[in-house]
Amino acid sequence: MGGVIVGSASIKGGMLTRAQLRWNYRAIYPDVYVPRDVEPDLATRARGAWLWSRRRGIITGRAAAALHGARWVDDDAPVEVLWSNNYSPKGVITRRDRIAPGEITWIKGMPVATPARAALDLGRYLPHSQAVAHLDSIGRATGVASADILELAHRYKGTKGVRRCRRAVDLMDADAQSPQETRIRLALIKAGFPRPETQIPLFDVSDYPFAYLDMGWRDKKIAVEYDGEHHRTDPDQYRWDILRPRRILALGWIHIKVIAGDNEFIHHVKQAWLLREREARAVDRPA
Repeated sequence: MGGVIVGSASIKGGMLTRAQLRWNYRAIYPDVYVPRDVEPDLATRARGAWLWSRRRGIITGRAAAALHGARWVDDDAPVEVLWSNNYSPKGVITRRDRIAPGEITWIKGMPVATPARAALDLGRYLPHSQAVAHLDSIGRATGVASADILELAHRYKGTKGVRRCRRAVDLMDADAQSPQETRIRLALIKAGFPRPETQIPLFDVSDYPFAYLDMGWRDKKIAVEYDGEHHRTDPDQYRWDILRPRRILALGWIHIKVIAGDNEFIHHVKQAWLLREREARAVDRPA
């Protein structure tokens, strides 16, 4: 992981001289170094934080999620370590929380919280919307289910943040494919809409699923999808995104696209619901 070393141990072991350490390495934590030409990513910093803890700490939270394969974790996110130390360096958060042996796994020789335990800590300590986005991601990457996390929440009932975690887990959806989709889903729920279904398959005449809608309501045939930057930079994707909505509309769906910075999509969804309600009343009205 980026050649991270303990400086004093490397000198004592004869692997480096003090001059070589000074000129060829730079410190990321006290007595923990990486080569000067290495820009440490989150995995490298996680290993560095573990070495700084004298190999006693356990990596959890966002860094653990990333090590388990979760996407969309910022490389500059702080490394959360379960270890009793009140003087953590910048970029490291230490906590004295209890952790059972069964909640620890090993990744590349380093102790890391299991997906369920990492998810518990994500839900306990992150702001609500961030927590749900990270829970979506770790669920998608590892298959950890809400029941697995809630079992741990029950085990640690009464400890800090557990009730907050339960609220986040209740909104978790491992089918979300990006933080933007999570944000849209939470905004729809907050606006009072029923919880949308995610990754809704649409089938062509050959019963082949030609599209999976980000989210929506099958009974209303209303779809809400996030339109990311890759849709404009990938030529093949761009062409498909011209044809795809036509096929969705042909099946009778209302298709609402949401772009970055879009603060009006809730209004458009409300209008779509009103339209569907008017249509339903027209069908029910006696001739």
